[in-house]
This record gives sequence, structure tokens and C-alpha cells, in this order.
Amino acid sequence: MNAGVPQDRPERAYDVVLFGATGFVGALTAEYLAAHAPAGCRWALAGRDLAKLERLRERLAAIDPACATLPLLRADAQDATAVRELASSTRVLATTVGPYVWYGAPLVAACAEAGTDYVDLTGEPEFVDRMYVEHDARARESGARLVHACGFDSIPADLGAYFTVRQLPEGVPLTVDGFMRSNAFFSGGTLASALTALGRGPQALAAAQARRLHEPRLLGRRARGPLGVPRFSRETGTWALPLPSLDPRIVTRSAAALERYGPDFRYRHYASVKHLSVALGGTAAVGATAALAQVPPARQWLMKRWEPGRGPDAERRARSWFTVRFVGEGGGHRVLTEVSGGDPGYGETAKMLAESALCLAQDALPETAGQVTTAVAMGDALIHRLQKAGITFRVADAR
Repeated sequence: MNAGVPQDRPERAYDVVLFGATGFVGALTAEYLAAHAPAGCRWALAGRDLAKLERLRERLAAIDPACATLPLLRADAQDATAVRELASSTRVLATTVGPYVWYGAPLVAACAEAGTDYVDLTGEPEFVDRMYVEHDARARESGARLVHACGFDSIPADLGAYFTVRQLPEGVPLTVDGFMRSNAFFSGGTLASALTALGRGPQALAAAQARRLHEPRLLGRRARGPLGVPRFSRETGTWALPLPSLDPRIVTRSAAALERYGPDFRYRHYASVKHLSVALGGTAAVGATAALAQVPPARQWLMKRWEPGRGPDAERRARSWFTVRFVGEGGGHRVLTEVSGGDPGYGETAKMLAESALCLAQDALPETAGQVTTAVAMGDALIHRLQKAGITFRVADAR
């Protein structure tokens, strides 16, 4: 993707505002920014509890003494006036406050109206589809870039598929399969978002149908993300279980927007498991959790078992890792690529969100607006940032 010039934007008090900074992932993102935000970057912390923000700022000052004067902005996600003021104060608003289907819409609306770039960590298809229907058109008018899923959902899949496509011939049908492995744990906030999404099947279906009515048809090209079937993958030496997550939808939207993916593109997304017994057990566990999520009392019980704001400790995160391998084919060529890093749910997700926000705020990028993916909005620039930050993008084999 060729870099252009940054869009003309009105001067704002801040380059980046981090909303939800005192939550589990929010605090990790704040720590990453404290350690890595470049000199001259004007950033601030935002949330609804000033006392918690002040305590977080004290911790950040131990990382960088300059953070002792970091601005603190009080705002509640449900306070429309405060959210509008927050969006108008910054060039980029990054939010970790989920479940997004409950708390995210006012922030997206405010950013679309103010022409403010927006990034989040959602993995909720219903939320992404609703925000497209309700705010894509206004964001295109105002110049705002609304970039959802800027964490483990869905940067490794989206940028990994983009990186893989770049290794294949142009102008020919392409197929890419992604195989995800990890040993990571999850936080209460992640569990709440997942259970909320699982328990809102009818609403998610309605949002997807509404999006299809609003989204322009792709003429002369195809971009598909079929679910696939469980199978043994000779390419990775693992059992491949279809993952019906947000990831393949994001990848195919990137493919629809970028002609580099060819005239006919297909992506399938899998969990990659070494042993058949683990694959069978994991499938049963997911099925049971999905069933329980349909019953409100059971869903609430599961959420209380691991409340938002809690997550794995530093020692557990330090032992965590992820790998996504991609098999791409087209035009008589075949390539195996890999995206890998450390703890995906927290350390690397905080890194991905922070670098996405900094990329939008500071890098020369293609002219885009509306609801866009990381590959469309940032592409090579964000891959370069993540590589410098320690996330690996590599070609493992090419034929």
C-alpha cells in the first residue's frame, strides 16, 4: 500500500486519548504508551473515575517521569455531552471499554460527527455491523476513520492475510487459510464481551442483514470467508477447527476494499490444535459455553466467575504466546507465512491498540474515511510499527 499524505485535520488539544485507561487492558495500553509514545506526542488518559486515573498516572510516572503531568479527562461512556467533548479534543480516540455493544456506540457516534479517528478492541460482529449502518456515511463526510478490532481481534488475521497476499501474484484468484495457536488466558472483560456476543444471536443476525442492505455490492470481484470444516492440516501438522469469529469478516472486508487481493479471494480461519483429543474437548467446551450464554441467569453466573477488571498476572502473561500461520495460494504459487508474538490477549493486544492509535495520529497514510479495517487504513505502516515493537511477520516458505 502506498503511503499518501495525512488528511487535513483541525488542530486538537491531544493526538491520542485513551478511554477506559483504568481497566485491565486499558492500564496495559497506558503503560505501553508511557514507555513508547514518542517525544512530542500529546496524549491523555480518560475514564469515569478520576481517583483511579490519578493512581494510574502515579504508576506511569515511574515508567516515564513526564507522565506525572499527563492530562486526565473525566467522561462516562453513556454521557453523550462528555463523550462529544472528549471526541472533539483529540485526533485519535482509543477505547478499551466493552462489551462494546453496551458501551461503545456513543463514542463511535461522537467520533464520526467530530471527524476524529477511532480505534477499539471489539471482537463483537453485531457491534461492528451496527456501527457501519449507523455511522459509516457520516464518518466518510467528516473524514473520520473508524477502525474496529485493533487487538488480537483482528490484527494478526487481517494484517497477516494482507502480508500473505503481498507475497503472491497480482491479478489472479487467491486463497488464504489462517491457523491460530495460543496458550493464553483471558480477562473478565474479554469473557464478558464473548458471552454477550454469544447470547445475542438474533440481534447479531439482524445487524448483519441490515449491513448487507447498506453495503455497496462488489462489482467484478469476489471476496469470500466461508466457515470451512474441521480437518487435519498437512501444512501445519495440526487439527484445524473452524473459528466463527470476527476475524474472517474483517479479512474479507479488507479484500473487498483492496484490488491487490485479486478478482476472486477466499479466506478461511481456524484454531490450530496439536492433538485430536484436545480438539474434541475444545469443541465441546465452546458448544457448552455457547449454550449457557443463551440463558441470562447462566450468562450472568459465568460473568461473575471472572469479573471485568481482572486478568492473568504478569508471570502468566510472560509465558503466553500466539502464532498464526497462513497458507496462501494463487497463480501457480504457494506461500507459508507466520505472524507471532507474546501474550496475545493483553500484552500484545495493548501494543497493537497503542501502535494503531499512534499510526493514525502520526504516520503518512492512504486517504481513507468511514469504517475501515487495519489493512485498508494502515497496512504496511502498521506492520512496520508492529515489527519494530517485536511482533513477527515472516515468510516461512515459498514455492
